[in-house]
Amino acid sequence: MRVVIAEDLFLLRDGLIRMLEAHGFEVAAAVDTGAGLLAAVEEHQPDAAVVDVRLPPTFTDEGLQAALEARRRVPGLPVLVLSQYVEQIYARELLADGSGGVGYLLKDRVFDLDGLSPREREVLELMAEGRSNAAIAQRMVITERAVAKHTSSIFIKLGLQPSDDDNRRVLAVLAYLGR
Repeated sequence: MRVVIAEDLFLLRDGLIRMLEAHGFEVAAAVDTGAGLLAAVEEHQPDAAVVDVRLPPTFTDEGLQAALEARRRVPGLPVLVLSQYVEQIYARELLADGSGGVGYLLKDRVFDLDGLSPREREVLELMAEGRSNAAIAQRMVITERAVAKHTSSIFIKLGLQPSDDDNRRVLAVLAYLGR
């Protein structure tokens, strides 16, 4: 899977590159501005983007605006939004177009996904493949109820509260992809 990263903090950007590559992802580009993100999306046509909400020059919502434009240029582009603060409006804006996955991850949780058990990681990997609970149960040779329990535990550990506006499976998968 080819990923582009837009993060202005060098150390975090470098850490994301190393983490993603260690888990088998190809980082096609890592940039520090919204304009850089758009250029990277145009050039590399990635499978997903990891984008900091606040990018130079004003550090307000340039990253979000660039992610929205990137989604227009590559319809359905999955975007994992990084932020230092919980600001649900950002994920909602990306969800509004109804195409592509959207994840919202606090920066202090980026490297904190190892709280999942091996079984929960296996369920999450199968969710990332687009499998239903029934398909996951069949593949793992467990009951659908067991899959539902693992899924609930994953949501809790990733801090994904029930919401009428968000698809927690998509958010969990995007958090997994960003690990």
